[in-house]
Amino acid sequence: MIATALLLLAVSASVPESLVVDGAPPVPTEIVRASDAYMKARSAELQTWHPTRREILITTRFGETLQIHRVRKPDGARTQITFFDDDVERGIAYEPNGASVIFTKDDNGDGNDQIYRLDLATNVITCITDGRSRNGNGVWANHGHDIVYTSTRRNGRDTDLYVNERLLAEVDGSGWSPLEWSPDDRRILVQQTISAGKSALWLADARSGAMTPVPCSGSCVLGTFTHGGKRIVTTSDAGSEFRELVSIDLQSAKTERLTNHIPWDVIELALSSNGRDAAIVTNEAGIFKLHIIDVAKGTERHLPRLPTGYVTGIHWRRNGRELGFNIDSARAPSDVYSLDIPTGTITRWTNSEHGNVDLTQFPEPRLIEWPSFDRRTITGFLYMPPPKFAGKSPVLISIHGGPEGQFTPYFLGRWNYVVNELGIAILFPNVRGSSGFGKTFQKLDDALHRENAVSDIGALLDWIAAQPSLDASRVAVTGTSYGGYLALSAAVRYDDRIRATIDIVGPTNLASFLEHTAAWRQDLRRVEYGDERDPATRAFLERIAPLRNAERITHPLLVVQGQNDPAVAVSEAEQIVRAVREHGTAVWYLLGRDEGHGFRKRRNANYQFYLTLQFLRGFLVAAATASKPAA
Repeated sequence: MIATALLLLAVSASVPESLVVDGAPPVPTEIVRASDAYMKARSAELQTWHPTRREILITTRFGETLQIHRVRKPDGARTQITFFDDDVERGIAYEPNGASVIFTKDDNGDGNDQIYRLDLATNVITCITDGRSRNGNGVWANHGHDIVYTSTRRNGRDTDLYVNERLLAEVDGSGWSPLEWSPDDRRILVQQTISAGKSALWLADARSGAMTPVPCSGSCVLGTFTHGGKRIVTTSDAGSEFRELVSIDLQSAKTERLTNHIPWDVIELALSSNGRDAAIVTNEAGIFKLHIIDVAKGTERHLPRLPTGYVTGIHWRRNGRELGFNIDSARAPSDVYSLDIPTGTITRWTNSEHGNVDLTQFPEPRLIEWPSFDRRTITGFLYMPPPKFAGKSPVLISIHGGPEGQFTPYFLGRWNYVVNELGIAILFPNVRGSSGFGKTFQKLDDALHRENAVSDIGALLDWIAAQPSLDASRVAVTGTSYGGYLALSAAVRYDDRIRATIDIVGPTNLASFLEHTAAWRQDLRRVEYGDERDPATRAFLERIAPLRNAERITHPLLVVQGQNDPAVAVSEAEQIVRAVREHGTAVWYLLGRDEGHGFRKRRNANYQFYLTLQFLRGFLVAAATASKPAA
């Protein structure tokens, strides 16, 4: 028995103790060894500038989780300053005098974010919220003593506004978040998210909590004060399919359109400390581009040629002339750069490691498009294997979450192994409901139109069948969160055309999902999916639920779920696993007991990837001659 146990240890990868593997065979160590080089890539993302010095805080992963690191100069050492078992990557902000840093994190993915303060002189970390409710990212007042944030502590649902420990304003709903204090700290600019396509701005009196609406037409997202607090620069889709940069006079309500010459969504906004230049990032057909707009003149500055890739995470330095940002691309992980506006000088701050692989061999994606059932054009990005793989390529369709998310051609990291070494083409569709293609397109899947997004996947299967380089007899589908729901829905409707499905933290019945998702999420999700409390809507959601049609899934299924997921309850995964197995279909189930909405800890995420590789090798790559994968 001892010899047998040692043999198993020699051929099987160890399972992290926090994971539960049900129905899946052991992962051979050969898979671990073969993919090892692709698992080493790191990335770095800018979080904030120091208030007075030319240095930055970034997040990167050296151990199990993403943590805050200080970088004191370009290409300088990354000095770690937080050391948690959970990711620290949200709400990171210096106190205006630089004495401390606040940040937000939850506990094992439970979604109950708390705000912490790190004293940089003593390295002591203090939780400044109640430790139980969900709290939104904090925003420092300009004078540095007060922090405004949101919290559900009153009733578990509504995200009320707090300043330090004082309840500033009770609100209705969960979509509230503070954006910025006015220059005199008397008012706070607050965003109210009503749905994925509708937001409004408010001004909260910092003493009384009285709320006054900002006169912004359309859906207004993001915002910052300018001209001494007399104007607001924000984005609005009034009169356009896309979110434009606009300037609003708070006294007269006069609105000036600043980027109507750019027919794409403005997705990021940062205003320089002198109030003159607005840095924005636009989403142009899935490519994120940087622009600098002179707010007073409404003109655009000429920028030097930036490194190849797309821009995210823009932050101005306090000097008003240097802008920091991240650049990511298909052939390079995210790294931090800065641009000195007057001189056009570009400085690289981080050089992330990427393992012993040749990044130039990673595939560049190809933009594709296909007609759906209603003749509407749907687009996506296709990553093809290298020429060393002869014949038609098997295909993995990977669907983003949201539903209002959007796939953009980022650095695939370890997933390049699937393309380069397994010979699988990966296709990322942006089906109806995705953002980035106008507000009309984004609403096309709402409520009773949900199944039309599934039809987009069916039309994609038709497109794949017409491509001489793709093997329509070997197609797998995967997705995370809402993407997991769509993957399961496609598995039900197109079972005869799909060989394997991978569902990652996906709802399996939108009615039960809405009942069990965290209270602070319910109303926002009901706007998107429909209100399950309405009998007619519930009947529709039940009818289309993958759970209610589980007998139609006859190909292998891999389900991945976090025990502490506040968004998609673990019961969603458990019920589809039971239902599909009842009809004799093979199901592999991977549960993370210390994870939430997706696996974040490196050891868990690595094992999930190894198991996914084994699943794809067995049921997609090796199924070239089989008419149907064996259950």
